[in-house]
Amino acid sequence: MKKLMFYCQHILGMGHLIRSMEIVRGLVEDFEICFINGGEVIQNFQVPNGVTVVNLPAIKTDTEFRELRPVDQSLSLEVVQETRKHLLLNQIETFQPDVLMMELFPFGRRRFSFELIPLMEAAKASGTKVVCSLRDIVVTKQDQARHEAKICRLMNQYFDQLLIHGDPNLHPLEDSFSRVKDLNCEVHYTGYVAQQPENNRLTLVDRWALSRQAPMILVSVGGGRFGHELLRGMVGAAEYLSTRIPHHIQMFAGPFIPESVFWQLKQAGRDCHNLHIHRYTPNLLAYMEQADLSVSMSGYNTTMNILTTGVNALMLPFTGNDDQEQTMRVRRLDELGVAQMLQKVDVAPERLAQRVEIVLNSKPQSTRFDLDGVQKTAQRVRSLAYDNHPAVAA
Repeated sequence: MKKLMFYCQHILGMGHLIRSMEIVRGLVEDFEICFINGGEVIQNFQVPNGVTVVNLPAIKTDTEFRELRPVDQSLSLEVVQETRKHLLLNQIETFQPDVLMMELFPFGRRRFSFELIPLMEAAKASGTKVVCSLRDIVVTKQDQARHEAKICRLMNQYFDQLLIHGDPNLHPLEDSFSRVKDLNCEVHYTGYVAQQPENNRLTLVDRWALSRQAPMILVSVGGGRFGHELLRGMVGAAEYLSTRIPHHIQMFAGPFIPESVFWQLKQAGRDCHNLHIHRYTPNLLAYMEQADLSVSMSGYNTTMNILTTGVNALMLPFTGNDDQEQTMRVRRLDELGVAQMLQKVDVAPERLAQRVEIVLNSKPQSTRFDLDGVQKTAQRVRSLAYDNHPAVAA
């Protein structure tokens, strides 16, 4: 069996980790896998059987992406960076992968070049194939031409394959990166990477929460480092909704939510018997399948859950650091009638409660997008690893 090393660095939310692990689930039957996690460890996060996880000393960032910070505050960033670089080089020398998959880089995470350039140099020196695993929309920069030139240089120097985990009928990569035709490697759309219901392993808490009979309003904000205004708005809306419609609100505040914010939410909602606040579940899709309405941010994985289940949805985009990814995604879904976009003014409790009531009385448009990203990614990587692939494909 051939070997595959997968590098993933999540620095703010947990969407990159969730998507990467879903991709890995599709690869475990064909590869011995070493998964490199550069971000903060999530307790109770589910890893496929047979996957070896190497947790590097974790690095995160602030919500405006201004600076990198070690999760362990007793260590300096310089020490952590040097330690990570040596760990990665030792790991690739010991593991000797046939394929190295890099999540997002070089379209993002270029501040991690201190460890990724040496890693790719080692990979190319040993004949390892290098693959970029990329979501549908990438972050743009003020000097976009210079940004894209750097991407092209790195892609053409190091990479054998680019896999775009999206459907060009919804979001072609050209919407956020104009120089796809200047890339010399294989380029393939795989379809969207969507979690599958059979991957859910319900905990006792999940089973208890999902046994409630009242209609469910599901509230989630991914990792929990941002989206606090949406959580506060829904806590306030809970009181308003309690006498108007039969329901219960299941809220997941996120594994990375600051302690002070989490307990403020709990305190504010202590008298709302229709509101249940938890930090995290690894089985959000199971809740989405049962929910009558999802109120959330508009990240990649939550969007895939909404497309998979067809649930009614209100979605607030993250706009920190002038990031347009989530805005582009939810605006397109709003145009198609699949979900409704929330603006910042909509998170005021009474206004948010009114939006909830309106959406609960509507029906989203049905859509057909390519959600077979896990299977098609596995096919492309397997073809590359075993050298039975065309030289270049679009």
